[in-house]
Amino acid sequence: MTESPTLMSAAGRPLPKRWLTVIAVIWGGQAVSMVTSYAAGYAAVWYITESTGSALALAVATICAYLPQGLLSPFGGVIADKYNRKTVMIAADLGIGLVSLALGIVILMGHVTFGLILIMVIVRSVGQSFHGPAMMAAMPLLVPEKHLLRINTMDQLLMSIASIGAPAFGIFLYTTLGFHSVMFLDFFGALVAVAGLALAKIPTVHDAATDNQHVLANMLDGWRALAATRGLVVLIVGITIGLMAFAPLSAVFPLMTYDHFNGDGYMASLVEATFGIGMIIGSVILMAWGGGRRLAGLMAVAALIVGATTSVCGLLTPQMFPAFAVLCAVMAMACAWFNGPLITLVQKNVPPEKTGRALGFTTAAIGLASPVGVALGGVLAEGIGIAPFFVVDGLVCIVLGAVIYLPKSVRALDCDKAATVRDGADETAAG
Repeated sequence: MTESPTLMSAAGRPLPKRWLTVIAVIWGGQAVSMVTSYAAGYAAVWYITESTGSALALAVATICAYLPQGLLSPFGGVIADKYNRKTVMIAADLGIGLVSLALGIVILMGHVTFGLILIMVIVRSVGQSFHGPAMMAAMPLLVPEKHLLRINTMDQLLMSIASIGAPAFGIFLYTTLGFHSVMFLDFFGALVAVAGLALAKIPTVHDAATDNQHVLANMLDGWRALAATRGLVVLIVGITIGLMAFAPLSAVFPLMTYDHFNGDGYMASLVEATFGIGMIIGSVILMAWGGGRRLAGLMAVAALIVGATTSVCGLLTPQMFPAFAVLCAVMAMACAWFNGPLITLVQKNVPPEKTGRALGFTTAAIGLASPVGVALGGVLAEGIGIAPFFVVDGLVCIVLGAVIYLPKSVRALDCDKAATVRDGADETAAG
């Protein structure tokens, strides 16, 4: 009787037979935490809206939510590669939860201020800059290669689901039980996430060469690991440019509904809902399908779909709002085909002991693209009008989708390099 072959992870390490149970425990806790975090975040936005009525205050809060993560993710990647990734994730979740608990107590005592809300937002962003690279770097150690994209897409699916239901849940608690109750709930969600991580066995990968290196040298080492695969750099730069072009749309969707289609608040919320549903459908399709072998090609096709639907939205007449809502759903489906494939390509092409740093740079590029894009896009939309902005924005995405897959180095990403990366890592470890 022959023994069944040992199941291997995407990083080339033996997996336990109950690997799926480990993933379920981790992501179950993360799902609860994600819902409570979205609820708390939306409650904070509503508090700022009620207490200040200032668009500038909301803009400052938005910048505080994105900027620290964009700036600190490379450092978070260094920490993820240097220390135990499980410990890093637990510390990040627990730190965010304790800040929510402290803020809830302050609110209950009647001492909440706009400044304290900003501190909470900043701490969340800082925590995510450490949690994100550690979580993404841990997945190749826990999942077979054929399921890696599906697991990477799960994060996006959970965020899409949470973004639809959690805001309403947060506002319900805010208006019935008070702001403090939402913060206490977020603390509970963080504890659930910590429990899920504590129960899971996550392998440790350590790069001994970094023990005596300065943190900047560590970061540079991660960049070299990323740049060693030229196609990855080209693809990340292209996606960053595309995100800078697309990010302003999230800010002007309500204006498009109000100004171009003469809509009301209900119509604006309908567009947001259809976009969220489209993201869910796109994520489910990707998880069920697995993305195939040509992930870079899939991202190029997704850019073409996003660009085409965006441009067509700008050409619609004011009487064609139903078509706008449908196009937004199709656009969102294609948007779901970027994040998971990009993360998977980085994980497959970078040695596991350097994955955290490589993903830190990737997260930083994506994180900084959104606020920069919103700032530049807002000025352009103000100058040429909302509907023409959709047309121009869509054309940029179409051009990007058409050219991003042309370089040979990008097309080479769709070859199976994971074995080569693992072999190189094993040789390094043996040496």
